[in-house]
Amino acid sequence: MKNPFSEAFRIVPDDWLNPLPLERWFRPSAPLEVDVGCGKGRFLLARAAAHPDTDFLGVDRMIGRLHKIDRKLVRRGLSNARWLRLDAYYAVACMIPPEAVTTYYIFFPDPWPKKRHHDHRLFNAAFLDALFRTLKPGGQVHFATDHLPYFDEVVAAIKTDPRFAEIPAFEPAEDERTDFELIYLGQTPIGRYSFEKRRGGAL
Repeated sequence: MKNPFSEAFRIVPDDWLNPLPLERWFRPSAPLEVDVGCGKGRFLLARAAAHPDTDFLGVDRMIGRLHKIDRKLVRRGLSNARWLRLDAYYAVACMIPPEAVTTYYIFFPDPWPKKRHHDHRLFNAAFLDALFRTLKPGGQVHFATDHLPYFDEVVAAIKTDPRFAEIPAFEPAEDERTDFELIYLGQTPIGRYSFEKRRGGAL
């Protein structure tokens, strides 16, 4: 029976316990940018269309959203993006090889606002270790959230981590704004923060 869902650009690892052999899906000469929690894909699709010489990986857990992204990639003839259905932390910590990523985009991750749930937040010491390990020297991370206490927490953690350096905050183009951002744009402040992996740091 024909699969009713579009999975032309899905990555399905043979081994879920070791880093992906990225050369199977991405061009070795192209920069790799990763959209962590890509949602409905508005940013991922716009970015891939605007930067054909860059490869993109979208990571999300919601299979319905990912199937929609896949269909749009097919319709638009975009061959420089792939998607992986996986938890964000596991994807970065376990599936991305060392020094493989030039840029991470982490927009509006779940802030887990209740204090008793803060341990579930994506940004913690282990996740920062994973970002550092998988970024190329000089590689960048662009973060955005509408939950300002979470924003302050992340910024404070980065500013005290000598492995990273603050850079000017990334501002998306109009067609790159996520669906979530469009819902709340103008209604609530959005915190944006960008940082890079310092060159010369040891893994």
